[in-house]
Amino acid sequence: MMQGQWSHTAAGQRYTKRFIPTMLAYVVLILGTNWIDNHYHPQGVTLIVLALLPALALVVSIAVMGLYFIEEKDEYLRHRLAIASLGGTGFMLVITTVWGFLEEAGQLPHMPAYWAYILWCMGMGFTQTWYSARTRGGGE
Repeated sequence: MMQGQWSHTAAGQRYTKRFIPTMLAYVVLILGTNWIDNHYHPQGVTLIVLALLPALALVVSIAVMGLYFIEEKDEYLRHRLAIASLGGTGFMLVITTVWGFLEEAGQLPHMPAYWAYILWCMGMGFTQTWYSARTRGGGE
């Protein structure tokens, strides 16, 4: 989720204070674990732990988004978040479903599962952009 209009509410400000450090931790972890993997080639439990660290940051970011949804008292912003989440979910499901069938048919390479999160976030962004344009144009 982008900072946008929810940063004007108390819940939105808490969300921002939680989300930004979580994403910074993700960037540091993904870069750091990739560097360690490329330079030291860890094996076994060490490799598993390194692989899970960036995922942990993304899991925390999902929890942060959920907390925002719970804490936000502005019904309009909650509605927008629900619409964006549904749009993100639909986008992710369409892309991963179509990709999966084409992958199974040997027409596309394997897509790592972590792309689901990336696609969901992209879908949320597309939905937020569409919804903002729709409501600005008086389409609601």
